[in-house]
Amino acid sequence: MPQKEKCVTNSFHLVFRAKLRLASRVFSLTVLGSGSSGNSALIATDNCRILVDIGFSSRQICQRLQAVDVNPEIIDAVLLTHEHGDHVCGLEVFCRKYQIPIYCNSGTAEALRNNWLTDYPHWHFFGTGSAFILKDIEVRSFYVPHDAIDPVSFTFLSNEGSIGFITDLGYAPKLALERIRDVHTLVIETNHNEKLLQDSQRPWSVKQRILSRHGHLSNEAAARSVAAIGGDQLRRVILGHLSRDCNRPDVALEAMYSIGRTGIDFYCAEQDKVSPVFAIKPCLLMKEQVEPVCENGHCHQYSQSSFEFLGWNFV
Repeated sequence: MPQKEKCVTNSFHLVFRAKLRLASRVFSLTVLGSGSSGNSALIATDNCRILVDIGFSSRQICQRLQAVDVNPEIIDAVLLTHEHGDHVCGLEVFCRKYQIPIYCNSGTAEALRNNWLTDYPHWHFFGTGSAFILKDIEVRSFYVPHDAIDPVSFTFLSNEGSIGFITDLGYAPKLALERIRDVHTLVIETNHNEKLLQDSQRPWSVKQRILSRHGHLSNEAAARSVAAIGGDQLRRVILGHLSRDCNRPDVALEAMYSIGRTGIDFYCAEQDKVSPVFAIKPCLLMKEQVEPVCENGHCHQYSQSSFEFLGWNFV
């Protein structure tokens, strides 16, 4: 074989083997539980395992991880969307026991630090709207409107595809919709049916909070958001954070089916049940620079010097 032809043939086999290895990699999402009483999800590749929120007891988190054959000791990070108890109640015990790094913005950290984990050495900070790398996963954060100090949602990108994660928000701003527009799999809050909420025995003030622009997404609002971004990339939508007494899985799913989008699989996450392991398939990934998010004239960026005296790390 001529030398030139041999080189071309070898290159072809190298590329083929590289593509085969790429195809065999794992990028997955498992919802460990989602609802008004607790929320947590596992994002995983062959090399990285991330918990998004940890709203169950440490014991419950361990049991749910073991149900999908994941040892708690190999978790690489816990990412926090905000400081509410149904997203952080297992944080201190779990992270101290297994020495897991905690990733959040400084506003969320300050809220938690005032209560516990003051001396915990494994804090890592990102500015809301920024992106960072955890092993082979790129994490992109963005602001969402909710009645917390500095709430965020995320997209997760790898060579195998992308996942959007958007829960606990009163409405979906244009920026949030742009951030999740090109994901393959989306977790989105469908907290309540508006009629069931209005007919419930909850106090008027609670109803007003939930319905406000810093409350929670209704089924209908979530469905409109999915309709707005549903295109060639979106293949799976997982409904999460359902209210026990103001929603039902069949009602939430009916709202999604009503948008008439084809080619999308819908699944309703449950409070007390671990979801299937959802494999993420390759899609076009966004490559644009993620800029800091500004809200009410203030950019959500924090200088490292503000926290150096605490020994905290910024990503």
